[in-house]
Amino acid sequence: MEVIKLAERMSVGGRIQELTSAERLLGTNRVFRIWTTSGTRILKVYGTPARERRESHSLEALAGIEGLPEVVDTGVEDSTVHWTLFGDSGQWNIGALPESARTARKAGAILRAVHETSPNPLSNLSRGIDQEWVSVDFMSTFRRLERYRGKIGYSAELLEQARRVRPPFASEPRVAHTNTIPENFLVNDEGSVTLINWEWATLAPPEWDLTKSLWLMNLKAGPDAAIAFEDGYGRSIDPIQLDRWIVYHASMMLVFEAESTLRQDRYAYEYLVDELQRAVTSSTSAN
Repeated sequence: MEVIKLAERMSVGGRIQELTSAERLLGTNRVFRIWTTSGTRILKVYGTPARERRESHSLEALAGIEGLPEVVDTGVEDSTVHWTLFGDSGQWNIGALPESARTARKAGAILRAVHETSPNPLSNLSRGIDQEWVSVDFMSTFRRLERYRGKIGYSAELLEQARRVRPPFASEPRVAHTNTIPENFLVNDEGSVTLINWEWATLAPPEWDLTKSLWLMNLKAGPDAAIAFEDGYGRSIDPIQLDRWIVYHASMMLVFEAESTLRQDRYAYEYLVDELQRAVTSSTSAN
């Protein structure tokens, strides 16, 4: 089935707006804003059935938490195309609202509520992502990153420095979103904040979400927004531990970008390499 035809059929007069990038990868989702008789809705068509199952399970398990997306309807087309219709959470995201302390504070409060949820309904994992898992994967990520040194363009010295960084501290696993980038915190015209894209939720140390949010919010929305987010979350994090987590996050993101795209433009990786270098330098000086 042609996904665009599905979106047009569900809209009024075929009025749709695709929100996903033109540089789509095989198996990724496609997202549309569609106009209906009840107002605008967000249609998410999943790249694989497993993606829909994971997100549906996560949202069902976390029902009742303020700031999660509203599921309007779900369905399957031709036995293979799985979709969910969501309420429209807004046309803005925190990354596009520089220094918006009020919305950043709300985002922090949402994440704290997620982390305080009992982990039992979310997963049947016996332990989730814990300190041992993080320590092992931390070093494994550098081995994977080494394969793409030519493509990304970082120095061999940087990789050796990164390997000398201690793995970040990870507390006991809790319910975690695992991809709390600013673009996943949507904001509507009234200032309400919604955390979207729950396909990869699992049990993980809360530091995973918190540090990724603080790091990228500081870069994209500014330091005041990051401070407000931390205030809304209600917990601060040691700067050295933050940098150790940034080493981990930046390395994982570089690996993901290198493995999932065909582009050879090193500029696309530049800010991540810069952040990796900065965090590595800070972390190794504190070891």
